[in-house]
Amino acid sequence: MIEKTLHGTQRYWMWVGFLFLLVVIGFVSYLVQLREGLGITGMGRDISWGLYIANFTFLVGIAASAVMVVLPYYLHNVKQFGKITILGEFLAVAAVVMTVLFIIVDLGQPSRVFNILLHPSPTSLLFWDMVVLSGYLLLNLFCGWYTLDAIDKEEAPPRWVKPLILISIPWAISIHTVTAFIFCGLSARPFWLTALLAPRFLASAFASGPALLILLCYGVQRFMNFDVGKDGIRKVALIVTYATVINLFFLLVELFTVFYSSIPDHMGHFIYLFKGTGGTGILSACMWFSLILLVCAIILLVRPETRHNERLLPWICGMVLVSIWIEKGLGLLIPGFIPTPLHEIVSYVPTVPEVLITVGIYGMGGLLVTLFFKIVVHVQISKAG
Repeated sequence: MIEKTLHGTQRYWMWVGFLFLLVVIGFVSYLVQLREGLGITGMGRDISWGLYIANFTFLVGIAASAVMVVLPYYLHNVKQFGKITILGEFLAVAAVVMTVLFIIVDLGQPSRVFNILLHPSPTSLLFWDMVVLSGYLLLNLFCGWYTLDAIDKEEAPPRWVKPLILISIPWAISIHTVTAFIFCGLSARPFWLTALLAPRFLASAFASGPALLILLCYGVQRFMNFDVGKDGIRKVALIVTYATVINLFFLLVELFTVFYSSIPDHMGHFIYLFKGTGGTGILSACMWFSLILLVCAIILLVRPETRHNERLLPWICGMVLVSIWIEKGLGLLIPGFIPTPLHEIVSYVPTVPEVLITVGIYGMGGLLVTLFFKIVVHVQISKAG
């Protein structure tokens, strides 16, 4: 089926060429970082995680969201998800690949990955994160590919595929739970020291991932002439609605707990995030913008008239994506380091190489999504015809 990616219109090849160019730019920038070291990034002694880990955290949620279409389709036989499910599985594959790439570029030296492989430790959360991410990547890749291959051959999928699909459902929960544990397991960082972090991660994942899937479905419908079905998109939009409301509720619960308890170590980080301290107000402005987007998206999503509007829904999903990327990216990471243990305010601004490497990794993810979706659409259309 791979040969189907070698045939396409001029617009298809222009898009592939553009994504490949982004990958090349990112790779060249990474070679510079590899030669000069992480000193060319905006990170330092006080802020050791930045744009790379922020995107890693966000994309783990995108990957985990595939379960929101796999679960209803395979466990509850919701037929409306039939055409969307395989797209969701391949989106998860691309998202996991990007998360791995962000980890590698954040390590500085890629050879450091072998420290986990050569010296595995069951007490290390990073070890378990590697296990769940690699396992989830293989589960979605095999399940999606062999299911699609069965459709192409017009036969039933292999019998071993169904158990793997069922295993992938709790596995999807595990990848974001372990990621949350990496943060909240750092007892010296009060901002992340909360048992609610894992539920918040999952709620935001089940909002942002399906929102992105809806946008991709509209893209497939417009540029590939493949209709995934109105009913399927509307049901996914309903999932986005519930998850977005729960995500906002969890955030408000966290804010109430922190400020009602009035623990200075906890409050300082949230004051920096929402008010800005020491003349640093860019992050707080972004966070307020994120909250406004989230509230506006919820208002539009809870009304069936606007949620079912095919012109408005892509914009609403875009609002959800941008809001959660800000909240779950730099809005989650930077306040965990600021104020420092010495109560100092340190600024962090991503550098040009950081941004270019990030753009290159997203280009790689976009390229994978394009190629996978090209195969899926070609098989589905040929069999439908």
